[in-house]
Amino acid sequence: MITFERITDSYSPHYQYMEQLLVASFPTDEYRALEEEREYTDSKEIFYNNIILNDGAPIGLITYWDFGQFYYVEHFAIDPAQRNGGYGKTVLNKLCEELHRPIVLEVETPVEKMAKRRIGFYQRQGFNLWEKEYLQPPYKAGDTYLPMHLMAYGNLECEKAFDEIKNIIYREVYNVK
Repeated sequence: MITFERITDSYSPHYQYMEQLLVASFPTDEYRALEEEREYTDSKEIFYNNIILNDGAPIGLITYWDFGQFYYVEHFAIDPAQRNGGYGKTVLNKLCEELHRPIVLEVETPVEKMAKRRIGFYQRQGFNLWEKEYLQPPYKAGDTYLPMHLMAYGNLECEKAFDEIKNIIYREVYNVK
C-alpha cells in the first residue's frame, strides 16, 4: 500500500534517501541548494517534504507546498529501481485523493521526447496543460530562468488563475519579489 511520510526534520532516517533521490533525479538547476532544502524541511510549515512508501519501504519522493487555495508540487520522483511498475500513476492518484484542493506543477516545455511523455503522463492522470508562457525562476544565484509550463489538476482555469498562481509560486518557492 502506498503511503506518504512527511519528513519534518532533516536528521530523520528517510531524509538521506530523499536527498540522494532528489540529486539523482533532477538537474542541479531544478532544485535549491541542499542546505536550503534542509532548512525548508526543518522550518517551513507550508512545505511538505514527503517520502513515498510502498508497504513501508521507500520508493520515491514528493514535495509540495500548501498555499491554501491550491497545492504546488515542486518535486516528484520514483526511485529508478522502482520505475515502470505503475507507481507514478498510483502515487498521483493517491495524492489527488488526499489533497482536496487543486494541484499545480511545473513541466518542461514539450520539445524533447521525454518532456512530451511526462506531459502525456500527467494528462492521463487528469492534469491540464496550461500553454501560457511560464519561466521557472532560478534556484541558485548564477542560474537562469528555465522555460516551463504549468499543469493543473482540479477546478482551476488558466485564464483566471495563472497570474495569481505564478506570483504565489515565484514569491513563496523561489523568493522572487
